[in-house]
Amino acid sequence: MSFFFPKVHPLIDWGQPPESLDKELEQILRQADSGERVADKLFKVWLLDGKITWVLIHIEVQSQYKSDFAKRIYQYSYRAFDLYEQPVISLAVLGDDRATWRPSDYSYKLGGCKLKLKFPIVKLLDYQAKWQDLEESTNPFAIMTMAHLTTMMTLGKPQMRQQGKWDLVRRLLEKGYDQEDIRKLFRAIDWMMTLPEELQQSFEEQLNRYQQERQMPLLSNMEVRGMQRGIEKGIKQGTVQNAHEWLLEVLTVRFEVVPPEVIEAINQIEDVSVLKQLLREAIAISSMVEFQQLLSQNQADS
Repeated sequence: MSFFFPKVHPLIDWGQPPESLDKELEQILRQADSGERVADKLFKVWLLDGKITWVLIHIEVQSQYKSDFAKRIYQYSYRAFDLYEQPVISLAVLGDDRATWRPSDYSYKLGGCKLKLKFPIVKLLDYQAKWQDLEESTNPFAIMTMAHLTTMMTLGKPQMRQQGKWDLVRRLLEKGYDQEDIRKLFRAIDWMMTLPEELQQSFEEQLNRYQQERQMPLLSNMEVRGMQRGIEKGIKQGTVQNAHEWLLEVLTVRFEVVPPEVIEAINQIEDVSVLKQLLREAIAISSMVEFQQLLSQNQADS
């Protein structure tokens, strides 16, 4: 909010943590028969004047023009207000590559009746002209914006993407963030800026050398990806036991302690495709609690 919507940010009392309204958002999406979903997050926040309001954040990351985008924002907004009778702030982040597409309002009028919703938007392409500001900013969303733009600019140019990815990761390591923030941001950059296997290996070696030279011990996706390659190799060889061991090793490296019930549940899984999927989840998941919930869901489905 501070980075993308500086006019909205100071209205909110950040001393009271925003409350995520995932269930309410699901109901809005069910009620609003609008095709493809673009509403991403709904939060309850407290304003500085003590009033409660809802913030509905829409994120549009498609590269193509969508003629009904503004209409869908209106639909989600009025459904939120209709269902819960709370003021709604609708915001849109546009990550497409069409510079002239800037939907910021929805309106119609008929028979003397007129309706209009105007909503703030952010166009990520605009930050190309503010690259120096992005480089100097300590806000983590500056890094993410740079990653998004670099990904778009290097489409079909793997060598250029490798260099751009390295520049961003090096900048990330030098920004002074704590290790957990670095891990989260790195996972996002690594996921966004995919490279061919050969270039990815070169990138990993470069990152490892950089960390060793500066004595920056930091768990990176590079290490975890090596574990993933190991588990997939073990699975190909038909060694489910190896798969169990690799998955538990990833969880141990990431979260230090793996509860006994998780170890038992993993060792009972014999389906190699399930083990591979759990490994992918273990690489990026935020906490052991979330992984346990995923494991419980898997057990219920099976």
